[in-house]
Amino acid sequence: MNTILLDLDGTVLPLDMDLFMTIYFAEMEKVFSDLPDHEMVVKNVWAATGAAVKSTEKITNEEAFMNAYGQLIVGDLDEHKRRFEAFYDEGFLKTKKSVIENQWMQKSIILLKEKGYNLVLATNPIFPMKAIHHRIRWAGFEPSDFSYISSFEKNHYCKPQIKYYEEVLSAIGKKPEECMMVGNDVQEDMIVHKLGVKTFLIDEHILHRTDEPIQVDYQGNYEDFYIFVEKLPKLN
Repeated sequence: MNTILLDLDGTVLPLDMDLFMTIYFAEMEKVFSDLPDHEMVVKNVWAATGAAVKSTEKITNEEAFMNAYGQLIVGDLDEHKRRFEAFYDEGFLKTKKSVIENQWMQKSIILLKEKGYNLVLATNPIFPMKAIHHRIRWAGFEPSDFSYISSFEKNHYCKPQIKYYEEVLSAIGKKPEECMMVGNDVQEDMIVHKLGVKTFLIDEHILHRTDEPIQVDYQGNYEDFYIFVEKLPKLN
């Protein structure tokens, strides 16, 4: 094993997801408040995101989202795109209030880098790259700390589609047996075991939507993951 795939929200970046979503949509609504159908923005964003998540076409997630979103709105799509850009430059920054500081994940990633592991940010690519970069920095890192970052603009599939993970592995040129996925979402992150990728479930902010038994290789909180990383061999 030489590559660690890391989820972002709830893993690299511990956060209060309810607070994040509350601030996220409240700030987004402000950006569209002067438009005729502004009260439909949140509903339309949810619907278009759902379409992107389910899409199996060989188009980017951004294209899938905008294709669906454009069919739902009354006004000009380009104007909406400009406002989304403005939102991610300003209003989105207020979601930082939802971040929960956690030294163990920071220490784990620093140690993994010191030991020579390849780090991949395998975040669900439903956010633009600029929003992902903001959150990477809130977690205490730089985008350059990761050899690959999945994003809205670049990727063609979303979690929990197995095609998402196949695309990531292809992009980084790694075989499943070379990798481990670390995440807090049973359905979206741990599904990668179907490809033969080892899994570590962070259960401190666990997301589990069914009553099915959890099947993972390793499980624990942030400190447990650090202890696990301490025991990994050096690669350099």
